[in-house]
Amino acid sequence: MKYLLGIDLGTSGTRSVLFDENGQVIAARSAEYPLHQPRNGWAEQDPEDWWQAAIATISQVVKQSGVDPRKISALGISGQMHGLVMLDEQGQVLRPSIIWADQRTGEECGDITRLVGAQRLIEITANPALTGFTASKIMWVKKHQPEIYARCRHILLPKDYLRYKLTGDFATEVSDASGMQLLDVPKRQWSQEVLDRLGIAKELLPRVYESPEVTGHISQEAGRLTGLTGTTLVVGGAGDNAAAAVGTGTVVDGRAFTTIGTSGVVFAHASQLAIDPKGRVHTFCCAVPGAWHVMGVVQSAGLSKRWIRDTLCQVEIEQAEQMGVDSYDLVDQLAAASPPGANRLLFLPYLMGERTPHLDPDCRGAFFGLSAIHQRGDLIRAVMEGVSYALRDSLDILDGMGVSSQDMLLTGGGAKSPFWRQLLADIFARPIHTIDSSEGPALGVAILAGVGAGVYPSVEQACERLVKQGASIAPDASLAPTYASYHRLYQQLYPALKDAYGQLAAL
Repeated sequence: MKYLLGIDLGTSGTRSVLFDENGQVIAARSAEYPLHQPRNGWAEQDPEDWWQAAIATISQVVKQSGVDPRKISALGISGQMHGLVMLDEQGQVLRPSIIWADQRTGEECGDITRLVGAQRLIEITANPALTGFTASKIMWVKKHQPEIYARCRHILLPKDYLRYKLTGDFATEVSDASGMQLLDVPKRQWSQEVLDRLGIAKELLPRVYESPEVTGHISQEAGRLTGLTGTTLVVGGAGDNAAAAVGTGTVVDGRAFTTIGTSGVVFAHASQLAIDPKGRVHTFCCAVPGAWHVMGVVQSAGLSKRWIRDTLCQVEIEQAEQMGVDSYDLVDQLAAASPPGANRLLFLPYLMGERTPHLDPDCRGAFFGLSAIHQRGDLIRAVMEGVSYALRDSLDILDGMGVSSQDMLLTGGGAKSPFWRQLLADIFARPIHTIDSSEGPALGVAILAGVGAGVYPSVEQACERLVKQGASIAPDASLAPTYASYHRLYQQLYPALKDAYGQLAAL
């Protein structure tokens, strides 16, 4: 029996999962770390926290499993996308990582658009300049911290920093690199044209691989810290959503999934390049060699629910701890007591700005329709419905591009909530399906590792063998008119507030 290790570097924590070659979980461990917000709209993390979490979880999994480390054939890493990690000549971190949720780079996005040209930028990188992407973060450091930029010798993404610490290799792969806005997405290679126009040296960037390709092997020092051996290969891996696609079997045309983590994503596979000329959704290289994916992103999905829980539900948090249950289960009970439409209350989930479809770093969250009648359950339900309406906006765009599906897979933390699963089915007006495994991204990169190590012949065949569909949730047709009416009103609110958001940001 061969074994495969999947490491998922998320925003809240890192999870390491050991699978056998049949996709069964042998051992799994997680470790959390903080998110730092030194200013409103900023979001940073310390790469050392990621590394320590990786050391802890990998070593615990190896020990817990009892598996001979020499039988762990390969590992893959999934990671939060877009984060900027800058290293000096000795490979030391120069500053905290500016992560995907950071919104400080609006001015730099304007600079990128001016230097490259709006249309040309979409032609090459398949996306407009966005605050969440890595290129604008590089430009921000270049402008505001020139002494740090001058010392920089290597630029990496979060998961690729872990790769460097595990192997000593500077490498990335196409799915994660697509989110840097420096990759020629149609050609799957760094764009010399974009780099030249932005004044970024190509030598700062790592080598680009396809996701299942072998990029290196565990170093002696990393082996000492983790319990792994030099026989374990390391493959390209994938950005978190591309990894989740593999973990859910979304690797052929006609398949789509929604994930609700800290952010939310609606994602569809595309064997042919498809780009939204308005730039409302992202087109990236996917983890299947020679294919792409299209996805819409909601910045604050699970984050919105966590915010409302932490703000209003301290009693439920304490009760859950005493009862030994998940606090979100008690929060869902409050939401379920409120009727569809939350007693005429709407929530705009723009706690960290928004990507799809608004591309606006300045917009912020809002309750609309708040009155003295509303209780905590109404506010919680409005938050969950608001996130679902935002995800529905992404789904509508993918439908219009002809790359979506009449069924929808669901993954991420939000998939654990039966209430939210039904809510999404009703608002999407299509069946929702879960996956038997709850280890989407970790399973996805373990599959990629298996392909790289020769355990499986291809990503598609591995998914056919390992990924099994779980429960199905049918939409309640009687609620379709209600949710359609609320969604139409929801869509009117951002245009009405757009100018006011800009004024608020300027105060």
